Amino acid sequence: MSSVLYDTPGPRTRARHRVYTLVSAVVLLGLAVWFVWYLNEQGELAYELWEPFVTPAFVEVLWGGLLDTLAMAALAVVLAVFVGAALGVGKLSVHRLLRWPCWLVVEFFRAVPLLLLILFLFFGPASLPSYWAVVVGLTLYNGSVLAEIFRAGVLAVPKGQAEAAYALGMRKTQVMMTIQLPQAVKIMIPAIISQCIVALKDTSLGFYVLAPGLTTVGRQIWIEFGNQFQTAVVLAAIYITVNLMLAALATWLQRKYVGEKPIMESPDLVSGRAV
Repeated sequence: MSSVLYDTPGPRTRARHRVYTLVSAVVLLGLAVWFVWYLNEQGELAYELWEPFVTPAFVEVLWGGLLDTLAMAALAVVLAVFVGAALGVGKLSVHRLLRWPCWLVVEFFRAVPLLLLILFLFFGPASLPSYWAVVVGLTLYNGSVLAEIFRAGVLAVPKGQAEAAYALGMRKTQVMMTIQLPQAVKIMIPAIISQCIVALKDTSLGFYVLAPGLTTVGRQIWIEFGNQFQTAVVLAAIYITVNLMLAALATWLQRKYVGEKPIMESPDLVSGRAV
């Protein structure tokens, strides 16, 4: 059988692909072996450099840094969702006095580098504490990005949904809150979770203002033991593990909400009882 995009490979092609796979695996394995040998020659595999990460006292400190990082990311994401929803709905407004200020705020904070924003909040006139400089910076940046996600999600809802609601006598606010936003949220869930991952990773920028978190704890460890490479590997492994868990959550949420009927198909709404 053949596919629309390509013909089904024959016996020779399949054999050639198996050879390519085997050769690639051998090359990658060789590179991995060489990299481990190189690290050993450079003394990077010495036990004393990795010892802090199996010492209970330092593990407890790392755990505290992870909790601080998760707390900053969670607070920033929650605030960013509210800010993004308000700005996204504002950009969809038919009133220019509301639409243009929202557009200006979104475009400004999307354009400003996040590190520069955090430094300004920490060293600028506001002079926020390091923790809140990171949280507010993440909120403003991610809120601006989420505003575009919310706007795109609402616009992705078929226009017939809103038109049917207007035909039933619903007001614009009712249409937005009851019809468009609930359906848009289902569309936006993967993008929102992806932005949560971005926010979690961006908490590492708190390193530059000594905000509590994994990178600040890591800085203290490598200053004491001189093990920058080992600390970077451990912190990267922690970030990757947490991000994979968030990605799994996004996949679960997406599967959970797949197959639900659109709101406008509800018998109550179609019959007019939701007006």
